Amino acid sequence: MSGERVALVVVSHSGGLADGVAEVAAQMAPDVTVRPAGGLSDGGIGTDFEAVLAAVTEADTGSGVVVLYDLGSAQMTAEMAVESLPEPEAAVVVDAPLVEGAIAAAVSAQGGGDRAAVADAARAAAGRSEVTDTAESADGADSEDAAAAESGAKAEITLANEVGLHARPAALLARCVADVDADVRITLGDTEADARSVFSLMSLTARKGDTVVVTATGTQAEDAIARITALAERNFDE
Repeated sequence: MSGERVALVVVSHSGGLADGVAEVAAQMAPDVTVRPAGGLSDGGIGTDFEAVLAAVTEADTGSGVVVLYDLGSAQMTAEMAVESLPEPEAAVVVDAPLVEGAIAAAVSAQGGGDRAAVADAARAAAGRSEVTDTAESADGADSEDAAAAESGAKAEITLANEVGLHARPAALLARCVADVDADVRITLGDTEADARSVFSLMSLTARKGDTVVVTATGTQAEDAIARITALAERNFDE
């Protein structure tokens, strides 16, 4: 399965940090190859060109690699490694927050995103609080709401799982609608989140017992609602 998806490489000055970020990202996206490349060969702090090159080479199984890094010199090492590949276009080094970027990229890759989409997801994590105050945007929205009602679908879901829409459930939700042709939004109170964004969903701070409103517009709106409803009924596989 992993060969069908874009892979990730996490480059850090610290072996422990690279391993930890890779572990968290892999938890969010079990079918995505995530390789850490951190620290020097003797265990010290720094970046090792050979280790990064090996990680990128091993990670690429045909769909490309997105490489993330922690500090400036790690970027230089990562770019040198990519330039040394037989096919440098197979990998891209992305300027993104390391932890948030790796998680967002992993979820995008798990959902089948191509290399450009996965890289964009990592970059977008820099603005991770992607929630909208629906009260502020209500003026002049009546006509849009009417159009959405005609072409979309809606459901109210009460969260019964223990942790609500925290990291893992948010990742599962984002993944389950990643490939649907619909704009899917989750609303809690006066705040609205993009259902495809893990950090947007987490920013809702939706807890067990909260009721969220799911709306979808587009050709697969009903499918999106059905997927999310089924996921919630399974308590997000907890």
